[in-house]
Amino acid sequence: MKTKLAIFDIDGTLVDSRAVITECMQEAFEQHGLSKPSYDVVRTIVGLSLETAIDKIAPRDISHDDLLVLVERYKTAFIQRREAKTLDEPLYTGAMDLLETLRADGWTMGVATGKSRRGLDAIIKTHGFDRFFDCHFCADDGPGKPHPSMIHANLNACGVLPQNAVMIGDTSFDMIMSKAAEVKAIGVTWGFHTSEEIAVGGADHLVDTLEELGAVLNQFSRLHAL
Repeated sequence: MKTKLAIFDIDGTLVDSRAVITECMQEAFEQHGLSKPSYDVVRTIVGLSLETAIDKIAPRDISHDDLLVLVERYKTAFIQRREAKTLDEPLYTGAMDLLETLRADGWTMGVATGKSRRGLDAIIKTHGFDRFFDCHFCADDGPGKPHPSMIHANLNACGVLPQNAVMIGDTSFDMIMSKAAEVKAIGVTWGFHTSEEIAVGGADHLVDTLEELGAVLNQFSRLHAL
């Protein structure tokens, strides 16, 4: 029975979606007659459920109905790019190699992402992730980050105890979620949040490269041998 579980975030961890998320958010705000948020604003809310995320950066006097319109405009911007085949969500260099290595080393793997189910299914298909991930949960499946629900769902689906699991993500929300679920938290520094923000979230490890991530996971594996 496999007993070690690596749970991955997607945006900013495996997939470089910084540009497209910013573009779609700016398009949604501009279409609504609002000032376009900068990348430095947008990056702070990536990982949260979409309505919660947009509410954090929208004007304070916006109505709930207008907030929902913004959410739909953002979704539409993404869908239009996907249908036009202009959606650019490339893997970080080395990400596929790492997943291949982990699978060969006997890891069970899951996903905990703020993406919608539609967006998650699309990116799994685009990058062929279905051959790596034993389960995958998103914001549509229950409470979003930093609530630990998605990690609990991964643990239950894979039959793994918290002490034998790690969460890998690029935001403080991932780290807070990990701590709440009592799993090890590994923060990667190439995504949306800064090293300082990730550390404040409670990261047990901070890594600057995928090679470093592989080394940390290998060390964890040795301590949790099958």
